[in-house]
Amino acid sequence: MTKRGFGKRLALGAVMVAALVVPAASAQQADLPPASDNKPGTLLKVGDVLSGQLNALRSHGGKRDKRAAIYQLTSEPHKLPPPGGLCNLETGPETFQIVTNGDADVAKLKAFIGKEISLRIDEVACAEGAGQMSEAIVSKWSVVSKR
Repeated sequence: MTKRGFGKRLALGAVMVAALVVPAASAQQADLPPASDNKPGTLLKVGDVLSGQLNALRSHGGKRDKRAAIYQLTSEPHKLPPPGGLCNLETGPETFQIVTNGDADVAKLKAFIGKEISLRIDEVACAEGAGQMSEAIVSKWSVVSKR
């Protein structure tokens, strides 16, 4: 109950499908990063620049249950210098809580919420307290201007 030439059309269709599938499969393999790029995070030293997306988090606390703005920078993993080390992580922390010391620091960071920012790190340590929402704490920093 097949039409005449059905086998030829079936073979042509199979060749066309193969011609479309083979380049797509090789393109997917080309997109994969080489295994050598999967190194653990780079060492973050005092004075280095940490770049990533800045997020604002809200918390309640203090004597009068006042809301406080907490800033978090999400970046690629970085190892911390001793004694902080890896913060009990294989590749180092990816989230950094940015500590603000007054309204001037809050004003500096407010314009960068949800955007990419670069900070020069002067003091960084692993998070140890229960209320800390990040893997590492940056207590001294300065904004690096992009020119």
